[in-house]
Amino acid sequence: MTIAADPSGHPGMTLLAITRDPAQAAMLERCGVDWVFVDLEIIGKQERQAGRDTVVSGHSIDDVRAVRDILSRSKLLVRINPWGPWSPAEIDEAVGAGADILMLPFFKTTEEVRSFISAVAGRTSTCLLVETPEAERDIDRIVSVAGIDYVHIGLNDLHLARGKRFMFELLVDGTVERLCAVFAGNGLKYGFGGMARIGALRPPAENILAEHFRLGSSMVILSRSFCDLTRGGDAAAIEASLFEAVSQVRAWEANLRTREAAFFEGNRRSVEADIHAVVRSLDLST
Repeated sequence: MTIAADPSGHPGMTLLAITRDPAQAAMLERCGVDWVFVDLEIIGKQERQAGRDTVVSGHSIDDVRAVRDILSRSKLLVRINPWGPWSPAEIDEAVGAGADILMLPFFKTTEEVRSFISAVAGRTSTCLLVETPEAERDIDRIVSVAGIDYVHIGLNDLHLARGKRFMFELLVDGTVERLCAVFAGNGLKYGFGGMARIGALRPPAENILAEHFRLGSSMVILSRSFCDLTRGGDAAAIEASLFEAVSQVRAWEANLRTREAAFFEGNRRSVEADIHAVVRSLDLST
């Protein structure tokens, strides 16, 4: 896939962070996080992520109200449960509690998406979380449904369902690239996965961010390690650290806007090599 747009015109990454705590939400907003994410999803999540270093958030509709009351600039995204008989009432509650954006996770069919869009009825923006092989296979029909505002690829659940060892393997097997091309072709704003702080992990976060630019993505979830508000130090020190981490992301975005296509192709090859190295290390450890 070629770069979806001239990098100099990239709109900048929409940064998402998960919390139920109003004080943390206020800190995230002050530090430049664009969307604060309250997570109501619980149905089926624990079973499908069993044994993984993941968190079932256990947030509630009261948390949605509390976070809504504290935010003034950042948008409030609420992830509901997968589609089911409970969904219309759950959507009504989330809308009433002040959600700006509703996210539908773990859907499998176009009919579920149509039902979600119908139940929202234009009262909030909508975001689809593509994280099942069924949704991936039917993505062309799914994104043709009117009323979708955003799409995010959930690398964690999708890589588990596909039997992969490492979530970023979907970056090198063509999955993310193909899905991004479909989203771009339908004029949708889209993103994928999460990211750590600049300089952290393998592949490094800055290389992953460059892949977002190459693929036309403009949304990413900040990882638990990125937004760890329990780090040592007082509240002012924690906030200063988070502010600096977000500032580093913004500075790297500015750098990426100056780069040529050759840079992004070289970065793609580097990311691919790192991902293969991580998978080999996982194979050796089992």
